[in-house]
Amino acid sequence: MTSEIGVSAIVSRSRGRGTVHAGANGHIAAPPRGAPVGCHRALRGNADALQIPLMRPNPPRLSSLTEELLEIEDRGIYSNYGPVNAEFEEQFVLAVFKASGACVTVANATLGLMLAIKQAVGWRPSGRFALMPSFTFAAAAHAALWCGLTPLFCDINPETWLPDADAEEALLKQYGDEIAVILPNATFGNCLDLPRYHGLSAAYGIPLVVDAAASLGSLNAHGEPFGSGSTHPLVFSMHTTKAFSTAEGGLIYCTDQGLIASLRDMGNFGFGQPRITTMPGLNSKLSEVTALLALMKLKDIDPVAEHRHALYGLYRKLLPDFTFQRLTGCRTSHQVVSVLVPIEQAGHVPEIVAELARRGIGSGRYFVPHLAEQPFFQQTSVADDLSVTDAIGRRVIALPMSDFLTANEVVQVCEIFRRVCNRPPAGRVRSGSSEANGGVAGGFL
Repeated sequence: MTSEIGVSAIVSRSRGRGTVHAGANGHIAAPPRGAPVGCHRALRGNADALQIPLMRPNPPRLSSLTEELLEIEDRGIYSNYGPVNAEFEEQFVLAVFKASGACVTVANATLGLMLAIKQAVGWRPSGRFALMPSFTFAAAAHAALWCGLTPLFCDINPETWLPDADAEEALLKQYGDEIAVILPNATFGNCLDLPRYHGLSAAYGIPLVVDAAASLGSLNAHGEPFGSGSTHPLVFSMHTTKAFSTAEGGLIYCTDQGLIASLRDMGNFGFGQPRITTMPGLNSKLSEVTALLALMKLKDIDPVAEHRHALYGLYRKLLPDFTFQRLTGCRTSHQVVSVLVPIEQAGHVPEIVAELARRGIGSGRYFVPHLAEQPFFQQTSVADDLSVTDAIGRRVIALPMSDFLTANEVVQVCEIFRRVCNRPPAGRVRSGSSEANGGVAGGFL
């Protein structure tokens, strides 16, 4: 496991440019193919001049895919699980899961959750609850509600920020058969313990659907892609803000090819036979143009994930006295960098976000307010004790991450973040010194 990864970032001044050299075992790699050099304002002088966005989407450029777009036009097939979509699905399973299992694309991950939940619980669910964390995105609760279920919110683990195992078990024992589906979230791309969830599903006879929206590119503790070997469906997002960035899209994966075939029919109006509805259905099909973006992005899934995971390790090295999410896998495909502000700053994150913005650094708040605090879900859901979720929500802040972010910029972000949080530097390195070629020139370590 590399949750406490020892990042060895070598930042060199190459003809005035800060470049980051590739290295093994989580070392900072060069930004992925297509990332422009020097995409942010030079990080010198007045901190107020910095311009580092919270995220910068990096989908493949349609302007560079003229020939492929012309082929789509010539074929005249733009949707309905067309040939580009079919090629992406095949290549995805081959490249990511070594040809094990199957997947089906969806127009977005919310539709994917709706399909997977409905397939799991049937048209008339025997239970009425969908067990999920409150510390997640609204899409999960909406998907459950659209499937006729009531979200049942559980607390999260104070270290991993994943659904708390004891809280889940307590609710499973309390509500029993009233729970129709278990819907955990792989929070911020952190890897869930899927064997444990498979065991829970079997023990209680309750189907499992995994919200893996931000997890494309994450590797579990065994170094395998998150989701490997899962007989239950995982729903991934390919939204433009994710590390696996296209436009708007998603996919559902599992090793049960019959289940995937059923989901494909459901996503095409429930046409189990040609133009004949034999099951619940809706229209969730991905367009050929977006499938083309996904096919092109597939080439970068590992470099992008390595780049982001290594920069996350650098954040942790530069902010050793701040609290980060404990990672459970070998690699996490970070959309942003979530960290807790000091306890004395709890409840003051909006002011910190505003001050960082004034200094040219983008930041934000993910899953805050958590779902049980949001008006609509307060009317339509049931919540258990959420004391850990409340505490994390008062302190969590998201710091910049993107394919274009450099180690120099991470140094600048951490230095300013410390000042805003009234935290002194953790310690300086001597000018020009390095730690076995692993120091960040001129930065704080």
